[in-house]
Amino acid sequence: QAHLVESGGGLVQTGGSLRLSCAASGRAFSTGVVGWFRQAPGKEREFVAALTRRPLNTIYYADSVKGRFTISRENANNTVYLQMNSLEPEDTAVYYCAVINGACTGYGCRDRRLYNYWGQGTQVTVSS
Repeated sequence: QAHLVESGGGLVQTGGSLRLSCAASGRAFSTGVVGWFRQAPGKEREFVAALTRRPLNTIYYADSVKGRFTISRENANNTVYLQMNSLEPEDTAVYYCAVINGACTGYGCRDRRLYNYWGQGTQVTVSS
């Protein structure tokens, strides 16, 4: 199992930065795939970034955030981060951390249906 708690959301101006944290417990977090998704009002939840399990630690990004967002994992404290730079109003959404209790490859890692555990989400608002 995995228990996930996101934090770090808030209000920021266009061009600003935020770092989201996902504090986790449970074996699935340590051995599985961790991803970030977001959901804007009236839209479907969409993939943002994913980090596969060790030893490969393969990283995937949505095209819309590539070059601006960075996902990373700190194993010592069971935390995954999403560093978000050059934020745009289009990035406004509730951001969710999620875990696949297993493995994924390629586009599978972008499919929210494969993720078994989800956090409660943290709101990110980017003002223009």
